[in-house]
Amino acid sequence: VRILFVCHGNICRSTMAQSIFTHLCREHRLEHKYHADSAATSREEIGNPPDPRTKAVLARHGIDTVPHRARQMTVGDYTSYDLVIIMDQENLRGTMRITGEDAAGKVRKLLSFCPGEDDADIQDPWYTHDFESCFTDIMRGCEGLLDYTEMAEG
Repeated sequence: VRILFVCHGNICRSTMAQSIFTHLCREHRLEHKYHADSAATSREEIGNPPDPRTKAVLARHGIDTVPHRARQMTVGDYTSYDLVIIMDQENLRGTMRITGEDAAGKVRKLLSFCPGEDDADIQDPWYTHDFESCFTDIMRGCEGLLDYTEMAEG
């Protein structure tokens, strides 16, 4: 299952989600079944590494930050990934700007994999400075996503 996590700049939330999801797959010995990557809707941070605060919160929770440099999502990404997981409503607008539409129904908010949170956004810690709450939301979403994909697979 190929999953692309998407946020605005690809240095905070989407990179955190990619790292957490990769960690969960490793913990459950499922890394052979999944490929996770991340991308941005904007070009603002292209080529930059994950934000140091993202790396710090992941490290505090014993999770390695995946080696990554920010990149912008492409139409080809939409075609080659099974799921495109966004963090908020602004990411939906940016993703639709890039892809034109979601004809295959691949685009979902990360928290939609948590019961009762179908339309909930994960706040951008670049602006809120609350990387811990962001981590908690992304962890819950990634756990729900893994449960969802495992149930769908088997």
